[in-house]
Amino acid sequence: MNSLGIIIAVSVVGGVGLLIALFLSVFGNIFKVETNPLTDEIIDALPGNNCGGCGFAGCSALAEAITNGEAPVSACPVGGEPVAQAIASIMGVEADAADKMVAHVKCNGTCDMTFNNYNYEGVKDCRMAGFVPSGGPKSCDFGCIGFGTCVSVCEFGAISITDGVARIDKDKCKACGKCVAECPKHLIEMIPYKAGYVVDCMNKDKGPLVMKVCKAGCIGCGLCAKECPKEAITVTDSLAHIDQEKCVSCGLCAKKCPKNAIGKA
Repeated sequence: MNSLGIIIAVSVVGGVGLLIALFLSVFGNIFKVETNPLTDEIIDALPGNNCGGCGFAGCSALAEAITNGEAPVSACPVGGEPVAQAIASIMGVEADAADKMVAHVKCNGTCDMTFNNYNYEGVKDCRMAGFVPSGGPKSCDFGCIGFGTCVSVCEFGAISITDGVARIDKDKCKACGKCVAECPKHLIEMIPYKAGYVVDCMNKDKGPLVMKVCKAGCIGCGLCAKECPKEAITVTDSLAHIDQEKCVSCGLCAKKCPKNAIGKA
């Protein structure tokens, strides 16, 4: 190709590129969606994790919901009170006082409290364990599998596997809820940061069956409920549960539990 041909080719390509840029610029302005300036300010105030813990599809969606009055200024669990205060200032309102929430694993089936029914050699993923007998090798079908799927989804390094059971550092937890959603055994629940005591078990079998698979499982005896001065404990399906709104953290239930299934949060 001679030099004239090269010049013509370059000119044509350049001209086409210029036309496309002009086309995109014009139509971009025509179809541009104007955003509320408050929404942009709220987006800047949010942490930007896009974790979905607030119930919306990312920080931008939450910011728009707050602007439209569809979500409270304290809706971001990751940002906590500082972000709530910042957004309240932007919106010109008072931030609602809300208790800090953290995730908690309701299982105390450690290696010395349970045993394995068989040797597991597959993929170490709790969700994959649902395809094997009993949903994992541990003797308790309701307990923590301990393969660490919750660890892999936590962006804040708040979860670790200790002695075969997932444990959550509540000072690192941001209450995004990802671990709650991923646990196939539904062992993780959100509790107040200031919670005193919790029932570390999810086994709903009768007492004799529970004792066969775990030394620290709740046997549904009801002694904790009888001991509680605030009637904060109920026993349903052979499993005790503590109402954290009623609990005053006296610890009498933990002292009375014959299986040590109740512990400090």
